[in-house]
Amino acid sequence: MRFQLITLSGIKFNEDVYEVTLPTSTGAISVLPQHMPLVSLAVPGVITVRRHAHDSPDKFEHFATEGGIIEVVEGGLRILVDEATHGREIHAEAEQKALENALKIREQARDKISLDQAQKVIDRSQIRLKVAELRRRHQRGR
Repeated sequence: MRFQLITLSGIKFNEDVYEVTLPTSTGAISVLPQHMPLVSLAVPGVITVRRHAHDSPDKFEHFATEGGIIEVVEGGLRILVDEATHGREIHAEAEQKALENALKIREQARDKISLDQAQKVIDRSQIRLKVAELRRRHQRGR
């Protein structure tokens, strides 16, 4: 099936794949060829791509995303998101520092706006660190 991952800055992924697992408001779902039509919301989390049916987990690709719209149609899956970052683009050390800084800011927040902004960075960094860890773990397994 054709999988398109489209961000505000353009097409991030546009290839034929076997399976895509993605986060929704009701839990993670996997979309395979012949999946029934569907429109749903994607929530912040990890999108996992399996290119071929026989691929082992060390060949999966992972994207950190902040949520968006999912559309499954005959022969394809399209996800529209503000941002998606491939695991190879994530620098774990920089993300860990961003997380630590946001945690400090959250502790010192004096108003709801500062608290919400810090929490958004915390959530984003935690997802990106999860993707970096998945990539690191799978590279070790090769």
